Amino acid sequence: PLCPQDSLGCGLRTCYRYLNQTSRSFAAVIQALDGELRHAVCIFYLVLRALDTVEDDMSIPLDVKVPMLQEFHSHLYQPDWKYTESKEKDRQVLEDFPTISMEFRNLSKVYQDVISDICHKMGVGMAEFLEKKVDSQHEWDKYCHYVAGLVGIGLSRLFSASELEDSIVGQDTDLANSMGLFLQKTNIIRDYLEDQLEGREFWPREVWSRYAKKLSDLAKPENIDVAVQCLNELITNALHHVPDVLTYLSRLKNQSVFNFCAIPQVMAIATLAACYNNQQVFRGVVKIRKGQAVTLMM
Repeated sequence: PLCPQDSLGCGLRTCYRYLNQTSRSFAAVIQALDGELRHAVCIFYLVLRALDTVEDDMSIPLDVKVPMLQEFHSHLYQPDWKYTESKEKDRQVLEDFPTISMEFRNLSKVYQDVISDICHKMGVGMAEFLEKKVDSQHEWDKYCHYVAGLVGIGLSRLFSASELEDSIVGQDTDLANSMGLFLQKTNIIRDYLEDQLEGREFWPREVWSRYAKKLSDLAKPENIDVAVQCLNELITNALHHVPDVLTYLSRLKNQSVFNFCAIPQVMAIATLAACYNNQQVFRGVVKIRKGQAVTLMM
């Protein structure tokens, strides 16, 4: 399509269209970020969405998927690379990856280096967990680090690179990792039933095995009491990240960066509050409205 003479180039405008199509929660807060940081975070999101789409695609055989995840970062510097075999709903980011990778290469090198590094580490970590289940609580933290903690670390490095935030924000990887772990654990806890129905298991065996023989048994009506006890234990585990989250947020100086970081965290706290002691987690969906979360911040 021809692009009207607009403030945004053709490729970037396409990237923002993909952002709005693929992200329910993050599109609005990303687009409220200041300056060039907005473009860097948009591209970072789309690159990780593409990687995630490969990880989620059950039609790709393991012997193809493992090297694909491990080498995905290299495609950022291959202008023509794309993947057209996916059946996933977000496959457009893979089918038109050349547009995303071109805009990636248009970013300042300082942003490119962060995005490429995180994409590499995440691809390697995803490949590792394709072939194993989450057993110990340590493994749970490790899995969440690969799929979300690294996102927190990467975003923090982008904030510092933009000079909208102090260098400490990007350097303190433990706090940044906690930001990601808290969001990821919240999603894993809330999505118990949805993941069960799709044949995926992310609750750590070390915890649930004290309450049931199989993770799927927690969904049985006769086990609802022990199921809720198990749920509460995992929520308590996740809440241990909140002090780090508050310390991280207290360091932020830029209002747009603060909003971008705080809104998902406040929503996660509200989600855990809604899930705590709630049998509905094992029967259907527990959702909080974004408006409810934003009201909490006012």
